[in-house]
Amino acid sequence: MADNSAIETAAASIRQAYSSGITCAPVRDLLPALDIASAYAVQNVNTKIWMEQGRRLVGFKTGLTSRSVQTQLGVDQPDFGRLFADMAVVDGDEVVVDAVLQPKVEAEVALVLSRDINQEQPTMAELISSIAYALPSIEIVGSRIKDWNINIVDTIADNASSGLFVLGNEPKKLDGLDLRLCGMVMECRGEQVSTGAGLACLGHPLNAALWLAKTMISHGSPLQAGDIILTGALGPMVAASPGDVIEARISGLGSVRAAFGG
Repeated sequence: MADNSAIETAAASIRQAYSSGITCAPVRDLLPALDIASAYAVQNVNTKIWMEQGRRLVGFKTGLTSRSVQTQLGVDQPDFGRLFADMAVVDGDEVVVDAVLQPKVEAEVALVLSRDINQEQPTMAELISSIAYALPSIEIVGSRIKDWNINIVDTIADNASSGLFVLGNEPKKLDGLDLRLCGMVMECRGEQVSTGAGLACLGHPLNAALWLAKTMISHGSPLQAGDIILTGALGPMVAASPGDVIEARISGLGSVRAAFGG
């Protein structure tokens, strides 16, 4: 585990990139190699500061849910980041591209909880009974690290490369949904740019949600009723540019849209 000085320096570098709109160098060089605990310590420092500044937590996201991306970054597990209320974009609203550094988009299944999940080692049945509904979502990921030159430490420290997120407007109960085989098509200006299915997300989006529920208990921050969970990408992410109109359709869940202004 890195000392407090290194953790504070890394956290300040990321905050400076947020506030200035100028990317920073990788923070992994400030921390022990592949030290995930130190990376989460950096994320925690910034979370505490942002909440003291008035930002409000509304949920969590899972990242690295694709086996191929895990292999690319040399890890064998997902990661998580926090979702704040000011990251939410209304379906169809215009997104200013420079609101997120180096933006990319990916389509995901979002879940909203109706109950706390605070028991030790929650089961899949307990998770399912705690879900109010599912929604299609677009996550607009970003990196404060220059040129997306990241490894696992960089992305975790940078709040799992979070940016903004867009939720669809028609909630669906889990009854009758097959989230493992649900197909996803994402289009940009009417042209197909990404496809996938639920099984790309740890084999099933609920697997990712259960991993998150267990992980947050171990971190002392159990999931709570009302939390939004972004379960992870269903297909490859795509860079976003001014003028892009992104629409994602997920079988059984409907569609969600984000338009990028200048």
